[in-house]
Amino acid sequence: MSAKRTGLRNIVIGLCLLALAGCSATYRNHGYIPLEEDLQKITVGVDTRASVEETVGAPTTGGVLDDSAFYYVQSRMRHFAYQRPQVVKREVVAISFDRGGVVRNIERFTLEDGNVVPISRRVTDSSVVDTNILRQLMSKLGRFSADSMLGN
Repeated sequence: MSAKRTGLRNIVIGLCLLALAGCSATYRNHGYIPLEEDLQKITVGVDTRASVEETVGAPTTGGVLDDSAFYYVQSRMRHFAYQRPQVVKREVVAISFDRGGVVRNIERFTLEDGNVVPISRRVTDSSVVDTNILRQLMSKLGRFSADSMLGN
């Protein structure tokens, strides 16, 4: 009987440890930030877009409207159980260029430097409410005049 209790106890302890391990947070890294040593190799006023890309690699994204900067973004996300993932660390390196494509400035931003920007979605309501195509076609049948049919 004691062997049965020991076996049952080991199973219960094993299940408890498994449940406890399932409650631990996992972290995921996204993106790429150049090393500080690589950024030191870039000379403001001398290096160009091509030399920056050769030195530190391709950017995560560029300036949207006039391609005036390279942006390198790295985030660390914390995933825990059923909760929404949370950003625990974010760094952005911005390398801006003048009109000639020469490096003008190198800046580093962290999550503490920025503000959370809520993304809103505005949708224009449609004037068509609960109407299918057949109903729309049938409603047009009575809306013509004899003048339009005779060409007057």
